[in-house]
Amino acid sequence: MIRFVFTLLFVLLATTAQAKPERVIALAPHITELLFDIGAGEQLVAVSDFSDYPEGARALPSVANYAHIQLEAVLALQPDLVVAWRTGNPQPDLQRLEQLGIQVAYSDPLQLEDIATELRMLGALTGHAEQAEQRAQAYEQELAALRKQYQHKAPVRVFFAMSQQPLSTIANQAWPQLMLELCGAENPFANNRNDYPQLGPEQLLLANPELIIQPSKGAQPIRREQWQQFSSLDAVRKQQFLAVDADFMYRFSRRSLLGARALCEGIDQIRQQTER
Repeated sequence: MIRFVFTLLFVLLATTAQAKPERVIALAPHITELLFDIGAGEQLVAVSDFSDYPEGARALPSVANYAHIQLEAVLALQPDLVVAWRTGNPQPDLQRLEQLGIQVAYSDPLQLEDIATELRMLGALTGHAEQAEQRAQAYEQELAALRKQYQHKAPVRVFFAMSQQPLSTIANQAWPQLMLELCGAENPFANNRNDYPQLGPEQLLLANPELIIQPSKGAQPIRREQWQQFSSLDAVRKQQFLAVDADFMYRFSRRSLLGARALCEGIDQIRQQTER
């Protein structure tokens, strides 16, 4: 509630006190995507590494990555507004930009519902409040529908494979973990303090998931032979695997719901097989 009130006040102040910025820099791929989504793509003059969606983002110069912001390049572009990722951009660089008089706004989605808040905030900041509100409402409605559809389903024990070497997964407040909860999946490692913990093989064997979920670019098919070393797992023994698009699973944008829907449908297939 406090977060919502703070964001609302920020949006109101931005709407009333500032002119529409003509030169905007986005310092994370999800920010770039959200800005294009609300119609502010033409105001962007630079982005960050891996800002590859939509197609128009590919033509823009990159001035940042997760470890470094090219301060001189940012200043040379004379931005009216820089939108940064609070937990994904280096804080010393962001502080330096503010010290140099650059207006910096912050994106910080922590829950699936926060995408709607982000859209409204960016719409107010860039002069696209109407389109942002339409996008936000559509997102909220679809998210609510997914929650209603899957909230009372029987749990399915899953393993979300971030990588095999080293063996790692998701937990706690990781974005894909929020999607697993939405879909009614049971992640045996959900309570780990690290959002992306590494595991030993014995931990996976003990968890014995019914379904192995593996993200890849474009949801490329899983190479099942790589999992034969875990042939005693229910998921491997029954050949129950699910490939999901990594972009949909890790980007804080409206496309998250494409990933969530595909994830829920895949999990539900395993659920139905179990219930027969």
